[in-house]
Amino acid sequence: MDKSIIRKVEAGYQKAEVPEFRVGDTVDVHQKIVEGNRTRTQIFNGVVIARKGGGLNESFTVRRIVNNEGVEKSFLLHSPLVTAIDVKRRGKTRRAKLYFLRGRVGKARKLRELRRSSRTTKSSSRPVEPSAAERALSGVAEQPATV
Repeated sequence: MDKSIIRKVEAGYQKAEVPEFRVGDTVDVHQKIVEGNRTRTQIFNGVVIARKGGGLNESFTVRRIVNNEGVEKSFLLHSPLVTAIDVKRRGKTRRAKLYFLRGRVGKARKLRELRRSSRTTKSSSRPVEPSAAERALSGVAEQPATV
């Protein structure tokens, strides 16, 4: 079957606004729970240890510790039962899957927090000069160095 037809059909079921989160981030997943004729929203918070799939089949796994017992839950990203995903903390990781956290206990389970740094800061009084590639793209001719 032609994949473009499948993508068009799946596009109608995908969420328009998907929050940006990565493996290692601490998230709150708001899930709709149906009990009889009542519905309520339950929040599951933890660390994203895996993301897999693509398109409509994309899923992610969240792990947290409850009563010194590890609990993992997998969610479909585009499921109508997942109402919201809030990123609470960005984690710095070098791996795509964090399954090694299953064997860790206590402080060894913590991930470093990812800190965003800006290129120009108010404390730096010196302006950032463009690189040679940026100057070449802008059309500014290189000046010979004076001695």
